[in-house]
Amino acid sequence: MKKSLLFIMLTSFLLLMAACGSDSNDNAGESDKSEGETPKEETVTITHELGETEVPVNPEKVVVFDFGILDTLDKLDIPVTGVAKSGSIPSYLEKYESDEYENIGGLKEPDFEKIAEIAPDLIIISGRQADMYEEFQKLAPTVHLGVDTTRYMESFEENMHKVGQIFDVDDQVETELQTIEDNIAELNEKAADAGDALIILANDDKISAYGQNSRFGIIHDVFGVSAVDEDIEASTHGMNVSFEYVMEQNPDMLYVVDRGAAIATDGETNTADLVENDLVANTEAYKNDQIYYLNPDVWYLSGGGLTSVQKMIDEIDASLE
Repeated sequence: MKKSLLFIMLTSFLLLMAACGSDSNDNAGESDKSEGETPKEETVTITHELGETEVPVNPEKVVVFDFGILDTLDKLDIPVTGVAKSGSIPSYLEKYESDEYENIGGLKEPDFEKIAEIAPDLIIISGRQADMYEEFQKLAPTVHLGVDTTRYMESFEENMHKVGQIFDVDDQVETELQTIEDNIAELNEKAADAGDALIILANDDKISAYGQNSRFGIIHDVFGVSAVDEDIEASTHGMNVSFEYVMEQNPDMLYVVDRGAAIATDGETNTADLVENDLVANTEAYKNDQIYYLNPDVWYLSGGGLTSVQKMIDEIDASLE
């Protein structure tokens, strides 16, 4: 009887130990599995002009075709792997010409082989590369962050917030945008009584005019400078005009963007000789020394960046002193 009771107790003990060992092994297996799993990469879905793109948050290897976005990333101290060097990089971004940054080709002729070699985590494009979007998408997540000039500030701010989402710098972006907004408000007050203006692009021996909702329309639409001609057709390339037209419009201020200076390798142009001719000499702008040659790096090559938009504000503000 005693032997039977002892046997039952021993059997129960062994069964209990086996159960504990099984639980321990199961838990150990779960622990090993948990430790062996690779954490899922955090991503954000960016809606842009060409679609929706799932992008990794804080991508390590970034290639950029848009100089406005490049100056934004530079302002925010965000590393860049490759830039479009086969062309004119704005002088204020000349550090990106160094060998530290990969050359991903030209704005209209990307080097897809080099980009594939880089294997980027993100490609940022704008208008000049839009037609090649699908080809870029095959290489890496691609987002279009070009500025819509018909709604410049709204488009610009949306792009900046997207940069904030992608690189987790929302607070920095918001601070920069608030500064720009405050500066524009001050500029609007100056512009209210400054007279009217005409914006022209000088290209070799030809000129074209830009008005509201155009490539350089931010001067009128956002900064508040009155347009001498409110009927200029809005287009990327401007409205072809003559110097007789400039004389007839007789603006108080004439803003000139020199395309030749933007793309010239030596920076030498004779635009002032072209613009300040006998016809233009009849305008109020000429008579009152109110012809302003805007920085082509900012107005023609970049634009739409935290740095370039502030530079635009500063230039127009200085013209109204």
